[in-house]
Amino acid sequence: MNTRFALFGALLLASMAASPSRAAETAQKLKLLLVTGGHGFEREPFFQVFRSNPAIDFTHAAHSRTNASVYERDDLLTHDVVVLYDMPDRITGEQNKRFLSLTEKGVGLVVLHHALASYQHWPDYERIIGGRYPEADGKSGVVSDQVGYQHDVDVPVTIVAQDHPITKGMTDFRIHDEIYWGYRVGADVTPLITTSHPKSGKPLAWARTENKSRIVYVQLGHDHSAYENPNYRMLVNRSILWVSRRL
Repeated sequence: MNTRFALFGALLLASMAASPSRAAETAQKLKLLLVTGGHGFEREPFFQVFRSNPAIDFTHAAHSRTNASVYERDDLLTHDVVVLYDMPDRITGEQNKRFLSLTEKGVGLVVLHHALASYQHWPDYERIIGGRYPEADGKSGVVSDQVGYQHDVDVPVTIVAQDHPITKGMTDFRIHDEIYWGYRVGADVTPLITTSHPKSGKPLAWARTENKSRIVYVQLGHDHSAYENPNYRMLVNRSILWVSRRL
């Protein structure tokens, strides 16, 4: 086994089992819905981030760029956590209500990378997840000095929230990933990590609450270079534990 991943697993399990009561609680695996669609990604390396997490059982569900059909699932509200790695641009009124019902029930939400650009014309989405990547001129993929992205960047990451359960004990690290700039960030978020990269937007991850739900957004996570970084895996998996109130 890769030594870095063995260390990651040990640290994750240690954070889950900090006390006998916590250990008993985590014996029951979390039920997680992993949502994709509307944006390409490297499937197997991405799914391995979740397969390698001993605390969860996950179901993968995909919808299209033009139909957020995942929110029509009969079992939607039976999940402990929903992870969004999707980028749809349309949502119906009924799907909208079902999305909002997640926060009314207290389902945890972890929002990753390009999901920051979803639902450009739905203000509630920006408020709920704590920010938005605005598509320049209303078109996907347009890059300008004001709003854009860049692949294959070595990104220095700084831990901002030294005492937050998600990032406590983590140290600054570097990751090869995609950066965004020009995205908006809500005033009520708690920044978790940031970067000194002059072109990147800031912060790189944050947490907030909405109704009964805890929510985390992580900007990192474009491809295998990020997925396989043990610091990225720790950040995602601790976020899952925190939004489910097991950390």
